[in-house]
Amino acid sequence: MELNRSALRGMVAAAGILGALPALGQSTFITVASTTSTEQSGLFGHLLPRFEKASGIQVRVVALGTGQALDLGRRGDADVVFVHDQAAEEKFVAQGYGIGRRQVMYNDFVLIGPRGDPAKVGGGKDVLQALRKLAAAQAPFVSRGDKSGTHAAELRYWRAAGVDLDQAKGPWYRETGSGMGPALNTAASMNAYLVADRGTWLSFKNPRELAVLVEGDTRLFNQYGVMLVNPARHPHVKAEAGRRFIDWLVSNEGQAAIADYRIGGRQLFFPNAAASSPAAR
Repeated sequence: MELNRSALRGMVAAAGILGALPALGQSTFITVASTTSTEQSGLFGHLLPRFEKASGIQVRVVALGTGQALDLGRRGDADVVFVHDQAAEEKFVAQGYGIGRRQVMYNDFVLIGPRGDPAKVGGGKDVLQALRKLAAAQAPFVSRGDKSGTHAAELRYWRAAGVDLDQAKGPWYRETGSGMGPALNTAASMNAYLVADRGTWLSFKNPRELAVLVEGDTRLFNQYGVMLVNPARHPHVKAEAGRRFIDWLVSNEGQAAIADYRIGGRQLFFPNAAASSPAAR
């Protein structure tokens, strides 16, 4: 279930109001539409104070599924989009809604499920084989169902596994229409399987009987990208401040800050901006 447009406008307006409050002592702020995984993993709580100290620019994050974050950018309700669905990002740029897409970092997706693993999918690296077993067993499965980058990846895996969800769906397949954290909570309460990004999983505080069952498949690679909302299409976009945020993320300082973020000694995201060539401004 997607957030309705009025709710999204309210979130963006709230971000703007917070950024403009005189008590905060700063007059420059930008709105970044991003994913729930970057917010719920705690990454932004780690990065933004460093950027704000270095630049004097405040960042207000509206955390949504990637599809909704891109929609926010299309409407000009954000200055920067920072998401993780490369095909959708490239389409966003090709259609003229965004400019200067850069790679920032990556991690991976994992298949989570009950430790007891009643569908017997654990112990290997083949996510497609695991999904075929889940569909055959009709094992309880939680899908975000929110057009996020994680949801898009999950749907790609089902298709690649040869599972037609339109035909296979039933009571066993539950779409929550929620972010990664709430979807994990739902899976924990149901003792169900789901696809999650590793960053949010490592920061998850309520695993109950859940555990990582499938990981290491190269198809589970999860790339994040950032781009400026096109000021030629939306003249009110804070292009200079937005570019400063993007430049900081891909700078040595920003990339080191991403690498430094750890939970329980484990690194959640791996910087790789150097692997992409600078985009034309």
